[in-house]
Order: sequence, then structure tokens, then C-alpha cells
Amino acid sequence: MTHPIDLYFWPTPNGWKVSIALEEMGLPYQTHLINIGKGDQFAPEFLKISPNNRMPAIVDPDGPDGAPISVFESGAILMYLARKTGQFYGSTERDRIAVEEWLMWQMGGVGPMAGQAHHFLKYAPQLAPPQDLPYAKDRYRTEVARLYGVLDRRLADNEYVAGDFYSIADMSIWGWASLWEGQQQTLEDKPHFARWLEVMAARPGVQAGRALHAELRGDHRSKEAQGVLFKR
Repeated sequence: MTHPIDLYFWPTPNGWKVSIALEEMGLPYQTHLINIGKGDQFAPEFLKISPNNRMPAIVDPDGPDGAPISVFESGAILMYLARKTGQFYGSTERDRIAVEEWLMWQMGGVGPMAGQAHHFLKYAPQLAPPQDLPYAKDRYRTEVARLYGVLDRRLADNEYVAGDFYSIADMSIWGWASLWEGQQQTLEDKPHFARWLEVMAARPGVQAGRALHAELRGDHRSKEAQGVLFKR
């Protein structure tokens, strides 16, 4: 008997990575909301499974050797689930290397840089006192543009990020990339990136993962949320 995976989640690009993967893989799961604007991520019981006080995290009752296991860090969760199910990791060692390259590219590049772009373009100017910093805004806007240019060139020769197959690398990138407008990016000069965004958005698994508790998604501009997210 397969037991549902416990998903600790809030509707953000990092949360979507895992909700999309669970939907795409057809794995049963139950959602536990971690309201990051109210500080749920600092609760002692959550820190036991995610010591870096970040969601998403999972607990799989049917872990290795049948024993439960908790996993934190979205990239690690994606690799764990792909190995567990034998899905979306490619079929050869060369495939897996490509998946891991682009997954690490997302974890080390797109996620942090797009996150900083959102922070300085959307949130910092609303802080008290306002932090409207032209250098920071230009720095991260430009770096995100560079990264999406890298992705566009990759997708010129490949249907998906890791090659001709859909993988956890695509799942990891899409959430952040889908918010390109908020990062003040353009698509006119990135036709292959634009094509991939449309292909991804048409997938039922992506749609279902993105829709999970979408009604709770906020912009975290309240003073309470900013105090929790940006000052702790």
C-alpha cells in the first residue's frame, strides 16, 4: 500500500516545483500549509524536517527500505522523487547528467537571481523606510536577462531543457520563469524560451501544481509579512 507523501508547501515558485512534480508523477500527497508570511517556517516541528527554515519539504512514509524519510531543499526533493518513481530523470547516464546540470543551474542561478530581482524591484521600494536602489534593481534585472538568454539558446536546439525529454529540470525552472514580467524581462528577443513557456503551461500536471492553493498567493508587501520574511 502506498501512503501519501506529506508536502509542506506555500504557493511560491519554489513550492510549485514539488507540487508540479507530485502531480506529474501521479503520487498521492497531502498538503500542509507553511504560511511564510506569518512565520510558520520557524516552528520547531517544521525545523525538524527543514532546518534551513524554508519550504518546500516533504516526508515520505515509504522512504528507502520502507522507513519514513524527510527531505528538504526543492532540488533534492525533485531528485529524490525522480529516483523513487523512475520518471523525468532521462533514460541514460548522459541524460541524467544533463538533468542535473540544468537543475543545478536553476538552483544556483535562476532561483536566487530571480528572487533578488523580485525583492529589489517589487518589495524593497515598499519597505519602511523605502529602499529604492537603482544599482540593485539593474544588477538583478540584468542578470536574470542573461540567464534567460542562456536558456533561450539552449532551447533553440532542444525541445526541453535537458534534451528531447521532459524532466525535473524543466519543472524546477518553470515557476520562476513564468513570472518573467514581474522580473521586468522581455520575450520578443527570446522566441525559444517563449515557446517552452507555452509548452510547459499547457501540461495538466503543471497546471494542477500551479493551482494548488493559488487563492492564498499574496505579494507579501504587508509590514507584518516583510518583518517575517526580510528581517529574520
